[in-house]
Amino acid sequence: MLPTLEASKQAGGLASLALLGFALFYSFAVLRGQTTPTTKEPDTHPRQSARAGAASATLEYVIDADDVLDVYVIDVPELSREYRVRPDGTIMIPLLSSPIRAEGLTLNQLSSVISNRLRAAELVTHPDVIVTVKSSQAHAVAISGAVQNPQIYPIFGPTTLLDVLSQAGGLAPDAGSTAIITRSDAAARTSELREDSGSPPPALGTIKVNLGKLLATGDPSMNLRIYPGDKVTVQRAGVVYVVGAVLRPGGFTLKSDRGNMTVLEAVALGEGLKSTALQKKATIIRRGQQFLMGREEIAVNLKKILAGHAPDPVLKPNDILFVPDSASKVALHRGAEAAIQIATGVIIWRR
Repeated sequence: MLPTLEASKQAGGLASLALLGFALFYSFAVLRGQTTPTTKEPDTHPRQSARAGAASATLEYVIDADDVLDVYVIDVPELSREYRVRPDGTIMIPLLSSPIRAEGLTLNQLSSVISNRLRAAELVTHPDVIVTVKSSQAHAVAISGAVQNPQIYPIFGPTTLLDVLSQAGGLAPDAGSTAIITRSDAAARTSELREDSGSPPPALGTIKVNLGKLLATGDPSMNLRIYPGDKVTVQRAGVVYVVGAVLRPGGFTLKSDRGNMTVLEAVALGEGLKSTALQKKATIIRRGQQFLMGREEIAVNLKKILAGHAPDPVLKPNDILFVPDSASKVALHRGAEAAIQIATGVIIWRR
């Protein structure tokens, strides 16, 4: 009996030791799992990662005079700062004996030049340099005309016509069907440093794009690339205003930049006449500096036109078709002045 009891005690002791060992191992594993994420060093410097992403998005950017560059030398904060490209096209890095030519280079090319100069001067053994552009006056495109927010926008990478129109908030309600791109020789210089420099150089001068067709079909061949220095102008469509005793007063864009509209078409777009409309006293108000008082008033008898007893006049862009309302004494007495004032505040409807 004694040997058996002793063996049992020994077995129990071994089991306890095994259980204790497993508990210690599990506790260590849990503790290690909790502490590992907080003590592990990141693989890359946060600033390095962010700037590397920015640099990859601007591989084709060509540096110009007066650009403000952000130069980041990894692990060398004394040299990492903003540098403005001087009028002679150079930047001056501290501790280097001579300036570095930056104008005309891409961001990656300038990074390589700076790295080589720092290594040659024995200032940094293995320099890792990232260059990004913070601001630029030359690398911008001017967007004007019938867009929501016409202004100058910087472009730091490959950009298309639809991209810049989106940056401008899209087309305005009175936008026409034509966009005009005015391009200088700065585009040719930019394209020379592209990786696909074997492609034909961009066309210079004035280029017209049919926006209606581009937006309707999405044809990529019409979505032209926009280069620094380009000017994009969206032409305004002609607008005819219908105010007074109509069911839906407003401004109605013509179908094309050179389109036209008749009086009956304008009345139809205004969803017809009110029962109080004075059809015999309608007026076309045509504005222009060539007219006395800045406008011409053309009497229109809508009753005869609707009955087919009089020709249907053609309206021109910016004409106002004013239909007096017998219920509005102000409009009756003030006439053209009231019509012009009303037209300035109406909604412009795209057809």
